[in-house]
Amino acid sequence: MEFSTEDKGSYTEVSATGRLNMVAAPRLREIVGDVVSAGGKRIVVNLAGTSFMDSSGLGALIGCLKLARQSGGDLRIAAAQPQVTMVLELTSMHRVLTPHRTPEEAFAGE
Repeated sequence: MEFSTEDKGSYTEVSATGRLNMVAAPRLREIVGDVVSAGGKRIVVNLAGTSFMDSSGLGALIGCLKLARQSGGDLRIAAAQPQVTMVLELTSMHRVLTPHRTPEEAFAGE
C-alpha cells in the first residue's frame, strides 16, 4: 500500500492506494499521527485508490479519527470504493465515518 499526504490549505489530504489491511494499517496510523503532530486539524483520507479494506484497516481509520478528535480536529473519508463502502455499511461504521464523494466535499461549507 502506498500513502501520500498533501496540504490542501483548509485540510490535509492523505491518499491511500492499494489494500488497507493488517500490513498497511499501522502505517496509516503513523502517517495521520504525523499530520496531527505537525498541527493538522482537518484530515481527509482519500480512498479512491483503496481497492480493499479489512477489519484492521477499519480499525486504523477509527483510531485515526479518535486521534484527530483528541487533538481538537476531525478526520473524514472520501471516494470510498464499493468494497470499502460495503465494509463500512456492514459494520454500521458509515454512521461514524460518513463517506464523502470527493475530498473537496468532505469539509465543504465549514
